[in-house]
Amino acid sequence: MLWFLPGPIKGVIAFLIMLVNTVVMCTPLFLLTLLKLLIPISAWQTIVSRWLIVIAESWVLVNNFAIAFTQRIEWDVQGLDDLKYSGWYMVSCNHQSWVDILILQKFLTKRVPFLKFFLKQELIWVPILGVAWWALDFPFMKRFSKEYLAKHPEMKGKDLETTQKACEKFKEIPVSVMNFFEGTRFTPAKHKRQESPYQYLLKPKSGGLAYVLSAMGGQLHAMLDVTIVYQQEKHEFWDFLFGRVNKVVVRVTEREIPEEMAQGDYENHPEFRAHFQSWVSEIWGQKDQQIAEIYQTLR
Repeated sequence: MLWFLPGPIKGVIAFLIMLVNTVVMCTPLFLLTLLKLLIPISAWQTIVSRWLIVIAESWVLVNNFAIAFTQRIEWDVQGLDDLKYSGWYMVSCNHQSWVDILILQKFLTKRVPFLKFFLKQELIWVPILGVAWWALDFPFMKRFSKEYLAKHPEMKGKDLETTQKACEKFKEIPVSVMNFFEGTRFTPAKHKRQESPYQYLLKPKSGGLAYVLSAMGGQLHAMLDVTIVYQQEKHEFWDFLFGRVNKVVVRVTEREIPEEMAQGDYENHPEFRAHFQSWVSEIWGQKDQQIAEIYQTLR
């Protein structure tokens, strides 16, 4: 264990392990993806998709080793005992930094199906990883503002169409669909600008969840509501690798998805949309209270 080294040194070591891991794992990932594209046979493509997931999970496990090898972190984790690797899950989490993704992967990989994130369209240009995400069938979403849609009404519903296409692929192999309800990372400035009614959270965006539930047609077994709390105020990626994060609390709550939430038309029925948003707001209120209680134990 290298946790005793100065922060910058162990941070660079951890980063280099992750970088080499990414390059090494992406080589077979890209080759298999090419074979998948060249042989358009459904059964073959399903087999290759499973192999791609094995590579992606191996990538996560090596990253986990890099963290354990260089960091000394006290993990307080609850709620992992009854998860099923063969299930289909919707996963939600509060969002504070890129480290959230490392933590989600650390504790959910091999306990539930591989996490698939909805990503901003611009992220496809991230070197190496952008192509890897595309190869793994991560959906890339192009978000339109209300102002843009007002000028271009023909683009309305494109996000739903993209979600439906992605979820068709998700039906073939067990998957955990990840969605950060807040849509962006929490900062005090964003919290103030939104006038959020929650103490520790931004306002949740319900549309993405509604589209996934509708597109999956009730196939998702449950929602995994994940809460992450960092003891230290600074917990960005380099803070984490430099050893400035000493304790992390993770709570996983499995929630039933009410049947009616997968059957309504969020886009066109205002009453259903209000009912759906109320359900999400209730979950978010409970999460905010949970975070407050966790902070009480950390002080």
